[in-house]
Amino acid sequence: MSPLDAASVRPLEGGPSFSLSNRLTRLSFIVVWLVLARWTPRVMNPWRVFLLRLFGARIAPGAMIYSSVRVWLPSNLEMAEQASLGPGVDCYNMDLVRIGAYTVISQRAVLCAGTHAIGDRNFQLVTRPIVIGERAWVAAEAFVGPGVSIGDEAVLGARACAFGHLDPRGVYVGNPARKIKERKLEAL
Repeated sequence: MSPLDAASVRPLEGGPSFSLSNRLTRLSFIVVWLVLARWTPRVMNPWRVFLLRLFGARIAPGAMIYSSVRVWLPSNLEMAEQASLGPGVDCYNMDLVRIGAYTVISQRAVLCAGTHAIGDRNFQLVTRPIVIGERAWVAAEAFVGPGVSIGDEAVLGARACAFGHLDPRGVYVGNPARKIKERKLEAL
């Protein structure tokens, strides 16, 4: 779902950024998650995955979603096999967030697929998808912004902030994230 036209709905004056249908879906999901999932222990991961799928998420077998995760709109979430959203992750997925196989999103990381057009007098909301490759790692409290693509096996270090493309196997730190080295995975 695309954001509403800010010139028409005037969000700076309290108007909505998304349709009533979108807002009701998100409200329903919040209630369901709080009542049926937020309190569940780790072993109830299949139940949490079921609830997310019920609201349109596309989650492959073996994916792990902790109970303290916040997902803005489940239908904008795709997770491949064995991908994980760690404790306290904020998946603010106003647009598609795609997470590759065996990728780890660590505790309290933020995946934010929306921003505002700062040159627009009406502060138009703009959304862009986030795509994270296979075997990547977004470390604790890192921030991934709208339109970011993270290559396979790349690492975004703790509290780093990504605003552009991260090369495959690159290791990135800082704000804004900068590449410091190549990741070398050892053979099993």
